[in-house]
Amino acid sequence: MDMDSLFYWLGIAVVTVPCALVLVLGLSALLDVRMGESAISQLTQFAVLLSLLPAIAILILMVVSGKRYVPIELGDWVSIPEVHFHFHWKFIFDRLSVPFVILALVLSGVVGAFTRRYLHREEGYHRFFLLYSLFVAGITISALAGTIETLFFGWELVGLSSALLVAYFHEREHPVRNGQRVWSVYRLADASFLLGALLMHHLTDEGDFGSFVGKGTWPDGSASLSEGHALQVGLLLLLAAAGKSALVPFSGWLPRAMEGPTPSSAVFYGSLSVHLGAYLLLRVNPILEASWQLQLVVITLGLISALFGSIMSRVQSDVKSSLAYASLTQVGIIVAEIGLGFYYLALVHIMGHACLRTLQLLRAPTLLKDYHAMENAIGMRLPDRKNKLGNFIPESIKRWWYRFGYERGYMDQILDSWIVEPFVAVFQWADRQERRWTDWLSTEPSRESDKTESHPESTERGA
Repeated sequence: MDMDSLFYWLGIAVVTVPCALVLVLGLSALLDVRMGESAISQLTQFAVLLSLLPAIAILILMVVSGKRYVPIELGDWVSIPEVHFHFHWKFIFDRLSVPFVILALVLSGVVGAFTRRYLHREEGYHRFFLLYSLFVAGITISALAGTIETLFFGWELVGLSSALLVAYFHEREHPVRNGQRVWSVYRLADASFLLGALLMHHLTDEGDFGSFVGKGTWPDGSASLSEGHALQVGLLLLLAAAGKSALVPFSGWLPRAMEGPTPSSAVFYGSLSVHLGAYLLLRVNPILEASWQLQLVVITLGLISALFGSIMSRVQSDVKSSLAYASLTQVGIIVAEIGLGFYYLALVHIMGHACLRTLQLLRAPTLLKDYHAMENAIGMRLPDRKNKLGNFIPESIKRWWYRFGYERGYMDQILDSWIVEPFVAVFQWADRQERRWTDWLSTEPSRESDKTESHPESTERGA
């Protein structure tokens, strides 16, 4: 077997094993085949390991052979020549995708092992691992996608599993409502992503990243788009990344997502899913370089999100929400690094932050218990950390900032007032117009004729 064939089959194994896990767990749930907790957990761990080992083997082979770009072509699955559209399956292994997919699989395996005990005897144990396997498949496909269509497919799987796991405790009202909120924000981001993909197809007649990012390997490619087209496509993709990574003004859904189980909060909103928007910007970095206006917008959005997350994290009343906004702070800094062109620094930052935040979120359930145990051991409250800088800030300003942070920047109210309510009003108006039109088309005979038919004696008297 030559080197190209070895790369091909190892790459196929990395992608197909998580998909096979989804198929097995999905069919068992569909056919009502009962699987024990131990069997489900061991199957999940085995599948993650079976996908991780080929990814590590590809990394070693790339280092030994000196290859920086390994494409895996699966051909067109949908082709419509009349409109110059085709759904092309392609996966690429390069200096961006290989570290990210290894990170995703390692953290997924760690969280899966933690969940085995954390959700022991939970009623929805099988359902959690089914959605969890859907996420692993989605994040693997997204990390290795070589075309915009493939990336969008994995992007959708990640979003679907995220929203369903936020609403995991569906017997309670708040998780379901927050899951719907997360899903609605994802829908807006997905619509922007889809518009960007369609615009790419219109400009290049295909969705292969190599066609509009250039022939150079990451991050040395050069965009084949003009500055104006790069700005248009980049803004749409930036909006999609902002929705997926909870950047301003979409930050309000991030603490809502903490309604889900702690393992899903750790792997989604602490380590992997929250970085997927930044990963998208890294993948299309030549488009950012083609427009200085776009770079300026990316830097500004990243810094505003970092400042916003820093303020919010300091006034939250629970540990998970505080960690969620702390994650937003780091993601904002990562986005700013991408806008400044520090691509390797951003990638290393993603990997380090993902590992740290996963540990913190998995540790969160027992943190307060250990804190109180330490207080009981020493017989007094632990000293609070003093912020000396706060002594120079007037109390009125500190109270205002605290209220601003406690209300989470009023982001939910702003989105409701400026996006949701006008959107609903337009569709309510359209519904009223449709009802008037259908009522007019189905109008019965006029009122005079109705009166005549209902009172024939009045007509006879008049005669």
